[in-house]
Amino acid sequence: MAPRYIPLLLKHADTPSISGFATLSGIEAAIRGLMISVMPLVVYDALGSASLESRLYFFVGCGSLTTGLMVPWLTRFIPRRWMYTAGTCSYMLGLSLAIHGGPTATSFALLFTVLGTATCFVCLNAYVLDYVPRIHLGRCQSQQMLYSATSWTLGPVLGVWLRSLWAPAPFILALCFAVLLVTAFWHLRLGNGKAISRAKAPAPNPLAYLGRFLAQPRLVLGWVFAVTRSCGWWVYVVYLPIFCVEHGLGERVGGFALSLSNAMLFTTPFLLRFIQRAGVRKAIRAAFLCAGTFFAAAAFAAPLPWGTVALLASGSIFLVLLDVSAGLPFLMAVKPSERTEMAAIYSSFRDVSGILTPGIAWLVLLAAPVSGVFLAAGCGLLTASALAANLHPRLGAARPSHGLPLRTIEPGE
Repeated sequence: MAPRYIPLLLKHADTPSISGFATLSGIEAAIRGLMISVMPLVVYDALGSASLESRLYFFVGCGSLTTGLMVPWLTRFIPRRWMYTAGTCSYMLGLSLAIHGGPTATSFALLFTVLGTATCFVCLNAYVLDYVPRIHLGRCQSQQMLYSATSWTLGPVLGVWLRSLWAPAPFILALCFAVLLVTAFWHLRLGNGKAISRAKAPAPNPLAYLGRFLAQPRLVLGWVFAVTRSCGWWVYVVYLPIFCVEHGLGERVGGFALSLSNAMLFTTPFLLRFIQRAGVRKAIRAAFLCAGTFFAAAAFAAPLPWGTVALLASGSIFLVLLDVSAGLPFLMAVKPSERTEMAAIYSSFRDVSGILTPGIAWLVLLAAPVSGVFLAAGCGLLTASALAANLHPRLGAARPSHGLPLRTIEPGE
């Protein structure tokens, strides 16, 4: 029988494309976009104080970090496709608990949604490193963010608005997107990724490959940038809404500010062109410098709440630039034989920032108001700008062996 007459469902799945990975990122962004402005408010209402909320986020971050590091080890016994499915099921369980409500259920809802994020992120990054050439990683990240832009832009303000109409509404909608995510994943038939031959036996435990990571300074520095950028977003997402509520601006201001900042994701193709012209090192240094300056200034503008909101929103613009560029130093240094393990290391930046941010905020709030958290974040971002001077000046530029400069990758390519 000629290949053209083989029924579609019996054909071998096409090679996973950049647009396929971007589709998964876009659907997952719909879940997280709805939750990103609602969950801090729900937890704050359930626990009653910013300090207790920071403590909860700290312990949830510890659990998420452990889970993310365990995923590569677990994929030796559980196929990666089932690990990704387990991550989507964790989303569903967490959202169901959030619908139930109450302090205990809300705490576990936060835990399971964060665990779902960690698991899906590790698996998706491993797939990306399997199927996307190194020179196209920047384009892949840009397209993932572009596909996610609508969800990140509309989700935060939509989530707060739905909550004002009916408390379970944003969680029910997010639950529908979680079902859509697992359906799309199985439709793409990504399988378990490429089989990579190794020169040495697999690491016997989930922490053994940390030594390989620590022995590669480029990976460590790239991971630090990812952690710092994520800490900036944590402060913006969690503590800006609390600041708005405490200063009488209302619950919707934080969601609106987050949606406005996320609208910058539509500019990611232009940001990528800027990065290609200026170079990865210059882009990262400038973005950390500007973001840190705005966050630090926002702390001193606290007597004028609207000024603080405006300064933080301005700083978030440069966090979007870091979303495009800050992960590249790490991803471009990963060896093919270490894709799965280093994908777990890279994904741990979310969990480590989820531990560092509430942990530092917990200490800051013992002696200062919420605006003190903005100052601490600003200092961290400025420190990262200084560290970026250690990056290679030509990082991200096309090598002579690659021939022509980077070209645009069309959808489906």
